[in-house]
Amino acid sequence: MTGLHSQRASGPAVPPRYDRGATSAERAAFAALRSQRRLQPRAESRAEEALRRTANVLIAVIALLIALPMMALVAILIRLTSRGPIFYTQTRVGLDRRGPLPENTNHRRLSDIGGRPFAIYKFRTMYMNAEQRSGAVWATRGDPRVTAVGRFLRQYRLDELPQLLNVIFGDMNIVGPRPERPTIFAQLRENIQEYPLRQLAKPGITGLAQINHHYDACLDDVRKKVQYDLEYIRRQGLVEDLRIMLKTVPVILFRKGGW
Repeated sequence: MTGLHSQRASGPAVPPRYDRGATSAERAAFAALRSQRRLQPRAESRAEEALRRTANVLIAVIALLIALPMMALVAILIRLTSRGPIFYTQTRVGLDRRGPLPENTNHRRLSDIGGRPFAIYKFRTMYMNAEQRSGAVWATRGDPRVTAVGRFLRQYRLDELPQLLNVIFGDMNIVGPRPERPTIFAQLRENIQEYPLRQLAKPGITGLAQINHHYDACLDDVRKKVQYDLEYIRRQGLVEDLRIMLKTVPVILFRKGGW
């Protein structure tokens, strides 16, 4: 990721008893755990969780049925205009169900990718093997790796439609922090202390960060989005989700923040 390591964020020092023998990722995880104790997520009852899950599945199924004709057209356009598969799958970091750990926890317990990995579904928007030379980097305005059809899909967020299946399968919600791939997640949690706290909520197709900010182009963009994500975690619930869903509509229609 271009320039990522040159903009390293500073954070509180790690206690010496954990610093000895710990990797940088493990030290970042300990710092996040300390921040987690200061974060106050909104507590939901089991009934609220069940209602929210049911609502997510129902909305995803209805949206998928409505979007099927458009998705079929998108699939045809992708097939006719560029070589390669119609759909694109990628491993992303999902929900981290572990709670705050005791201070005397062995640091080896934290040697993981930050949450449960899952396969995300998207319409392919880039040329085949687009990252073979560049590796995993942020997309930019006018990105040469993106196809003509892909650019249109990204502007209207239509490439995200297959993720309705992720919602039905239980990997994601309609609303939540956007999931990141493990390699980028590992770099971001070393540079942004509170980044792993996003995993306290199930990932989403849209979110508070997406309706308030454009695609990531640098670390400062990610820092701003993390603050939106943490604010969402403090307020999360079905009413908040419905409010964000409604605010997502003008973001899609007027191409706000899409490249």
